[in-house]
Amino acid sequence: MMFEKLSFACDRLLSHRQLACCNSYCGIPLHGKDMLIYSNVDIQQKPLLLTGHHGEISAMTFGKGSRPVLLCTASADYIIVWDIDLCQKRAMEGKVAAGIVIGTLLGEVIHLSFCFSDERVAACSGATVYILCSKRKEVVSSLTGHLGPLTSAEFCPWNKDILITTSEDRTFKVWDLKTGGVCYHSFVLSASPLLSAFFLEETRHFITGSVDGQVWCFSLHDDHKCHLVTKMDLQKMEKRHQMHQDTVGHQAEDADQSAVDKVETEKPVFKMTFCSSLTDTNNEQIKDNSWLCIGSSDGLYVVDLATSELLTALYFKDYPNLSITMAGSWSISPRRDNSMVFLVSSLFTPCVVLLELHLRDLGRIWACGESFSVFPSSPLLLESPLNAELKKKEPSHPKKKGGTKEQPLVFHSKVKSSGYTSAPRRIMFSPKTNIQKSHSSKKANKTTGLLRDYPADSAAPTVPHVHLSVANKAVNCLQYSGDGKQILCGLGDSSVLLYKSSLTGNPAVYTGHDKPVSSVSWSLNRQWWLSASEDQSLRVWAHGSTEPAIIMGDSLFSKPIRGAQFYYLDKFLLFASGPSLYLYLYNVDITRDDIKRYQQRSVVKLARCLTTTSPTDITALSAVNDFFSYIVLLCGSDRSIQVFDMNKSTVSSELPDAHSRAVHCITQNKGSMFSTQAPESYNLFLTSAVTDGVKIWDLRTLRCVRRYENHLNRCHPCSSAISPCGRFIASGSEDNCAYVYDIRSSSYLHKLQKQSDTVLSVTFNPATPELLTGTLDGKLRLFESSSGARLSQDTSAAVHSVLSMTG
Repeated sequence: MMFEKLSFACDRLLSHRQLACCNSYCGIPLHGKDMLIYSNVDIQQKPLLLTGHHGEISAMTFGKGSRPVLLCTASADYIIVWDIDLCQKRAMEGKVAAGIVIGTLLGEVIHLSFCFSDERVAACSGATVYILCSKRKEVVSSLTGHLGPLTSAEFCPWNKDILITTSEDRTFKVWDLKTGGVCYHSFVLSASPLLSAFFLEETRHFITGSVDGQVWCFSLHDDHKCHLVTKMDLQKMEKRHQMHQDTVGHQAEDADQSAVDKVETEKPVFKMTFCSSLTDTNNEQIKDNSWLCIGSSDGLYVVDLATSELLTALYFKDYPNLSITMAGSWSISPRRDNSMVFLVSSLFTPCVVLLELHLRDLGRIWACGESFSVFPSSPLLLESPLNAELKKKEPSHPKKKGGTKEQPLVFHSKVKSSGYTSAPRRIMFSPKTNIQKSHSSKKANKTTGLLRDYPADSAAPTVPHVHLSVANKAVNCLQYSGDGKQILCGLGDSSVLLYKSSLTGNPAVYTGHDKPVSSVSWSLNRQWWLSASEDQSLRVWAHGSTEPAIIMGDSLFSKPIRGAQFYYLDKFLLFASGPSLYLYLYNVDITRDDIKRYQQRSVVKLARCLTTTSPTDITALSAVNDFFSYIVLLCGSDRSIQVFDMNKSTVSSELPDAHSRAVHCITQNKGSMFSTQAPESYNLFLTSAVTDGVKIWDLRTLRCVRRYENHLNRCHPCSSAISPCGRFIASGSEDNCAYVYDIRSSSYLHKLQKQSDTVLSVTFNPATPELLTGTLDGKLRLFESSSGARLSQDTSAAVHSVLSMTG
C-alpha cells in the first residue's frame, strides 16, 4: 500500500525542518546550504543541484502552480525563489542555476508558503510573518500580533487577501492582507502549540492541528468569523479504531505483541492534506471528498472528516522495508492519478525518504460482509413472528328453546331525550336568510382528497410563526399525524395534548399516566394513537375518545417503556422495556357496556419477546410502519446499536460503541406520504447521544457517514429529526436554540434562537415545510419556510451526496 521510492542519507539531522514536495519534484537540503531537486517521476534521473545560500537552509516549499514550477527556499541570509524548469535548462547548458532573491536578513525562517497564484510568499520568522513578492525583492507587509513564535502561515484559496497563522501561543489569527489587521483571533485551543493549518476550499473550512494530536475544523464565512465545526483527537480516534477491528482473531493475534511493543506517544500533526478516493459501487464511480491525511510521528492517519472517525492508520513499523521508523517532518502532495507522494524526514537519524501511496487500496478497508436494507428482500418465513394473527372471538348468543323471543321496545338504536333536564328555549324560531347554495360541494370534497406534494425546493423552515405556552413541564415528545393536520405533545406532567397542526384552538387533553410521558405515536390510518410513560404503562387511544381503548401496565413490565410505536402497517405494537423487545398483536374495540363500562373489550396478545445480545437495557428503538419492513433498530445502554431482523427473530448485526454515551434518540428517514425520495435514502438513520452530537448512518454499510455537533447537548435528551424531503436535519440544543443542518454539511445551516429554555423535542410537518420545537419549560414554537425562498440544488442532491459517502 505504501512503498519507498527514494532514501537519501543526509550529513545532518533534518527533523522538524520544512521540506518541499510537489507532484513532479522533491527538494532535499545538501550540506546545509545547497539543495538537490529529484524528479518524482524518474528517480534515476540525475538530480538538479541548486546553490546560492550562504547560511543553512531552514525552510523550503514548492508553488501551487504546475507551470512554471516555483521553489522558495529560506536561510538566515536570503529568501530565494527558483524556477525549476529554467534552472534545469541552464544546468543542461552548463551554466549555474540561479534564483531571484526576494528577501534578506529576515531572521530564522521556519515556514514558507505560496499563495494560490504564486504571486506572494508568506515567511514566518519569530512572531512575525512577512508577505513577500515572489518576482522581486519587496516586503509587501509584515504582520505581528502573536505572543509566541509562529509555526505556520497559509493563504486562503477562495480569498487572496486572507491569511491564517498558527503559533506556539496555542492560538490562530485570521489576517486581512489589505488592511494588515486581524479579522479574527481564536481562543487558546490546547495545552500544546499549534503546528499546522490547512484549507478545504469546497466546504470553506480550515483545519488546524497541535503537537498533542488535537485537530480542529472551523468554518470561515465571508464575515471572517470562525465557527467550530468539529474537534478530533488522534489518540482517541486510534483507540476507537482498534476496538472496531473486523476480526477477533486479528485482535487476539496482536494482543500479546501490543502489550509488549506498544508505547503510547504523542501524535503531533505535522502536515495535513485533502484527498479524494474513487470507489466502485454498483458499477458507478462515486467520489468521496471527505478524507483528510495527517502526517504524524509514527505514520500516516486517514480520517473521515464527515464522521470524525479514523479510517486507517499506516504505521511505519508495519512496513519493515522502509528506512524510517519515526518522522520529524512531512511534506505531502496529492496526485491526479489517485495516489500521493510524501517526503518525510527521520526524527532520530539523518535520513529523508520519498514515499508513495495509492489511495485506491484504502477503499478495501471498508469491505463489509452482510449489508442490510429497510426493504424486504425475501418473503416471510413460516416461523416468522410477523405471520402471527389475532383470532377474533365472534359474539355467541345462547339459543332459547320456545317462548317469546326478546324484542326491542323501539325500532331505533337510540331514543331521543325527553328534554326535561335541558334549559328552556328562549327563541322558538329563527329564520335563515341569505343562504348561498354550494353547487361544487362534491367537487370540493374530491379536490381536498388529493395529496398535495411536499415542496421539493423550499428553504428550511426558519421563520417564527406561532409561539405557544402549553404547560409548566417539559415537552418530552412530539409527533405529527400522517396527514400533517394534528400534533401529539407528550408532557412531563403525565398528560398528552392533541393540537391542530396550526396550534390554534384549545387542545384535547388526555390524562391517565402517573409519570412523565416518554413517547407518543400515531397509527398509519390515524384512527388510533398510543402513549407510553415512565410509569411502565402503555395506553392506546381511539381518536376522539377521552378514555384509552387499551391499557398495558399492572406490573407487566419491570422497567419503563421505550420507543413505543405501531409497526408493520399497524399490525403490531412494538416497544422495549429493559433488555426486552416486545411485539404485541392487538384489536381495538371502543364499544362499552354501560353496566360494565370499565371492562376493557380490546384485546392484546404477545406475539414475540426478544432480548438483546448482551444484557443491556434498550434506550431507544425505531422501525418503519409506513411500509413492510423486517428491520428494527435498537440502541442499548452499552452504547451499541443492534439491528434486529424480525423475520428471523435474531440480531443480524451489532455496532459496539456507536457513541461515547448511550444513544437516547434514534430516527429513521421515513419520508412522508407527501414526498418521494430515492429508495436508497430510506436506509439513512440518525442517532443522538449526550456530549457526542448527532450521527447519520447508512444501514447498507452499517457505518457512520456524517456527524453533526454544532449544537450543545450535555445532559438533556435532546431529539433530532429528518425533514420529509430528506434535505435537512433538525436538533434540539441546551443553549436555548434549535439547529437546522443541511444533510450534506457538518456545520449548521440555521440557528433558531430566542427559545425560552432547552429545546428537547423537534419534529417536521410531513405535509408542509414546518418545524415544531418543544422546550424544557413547556413552550411550543412553530417555524415556517421563508416565502418565496428556493434552493438552487436538485431535490435529491442532498441525500445523494450523503449516500455517496458510503462508497
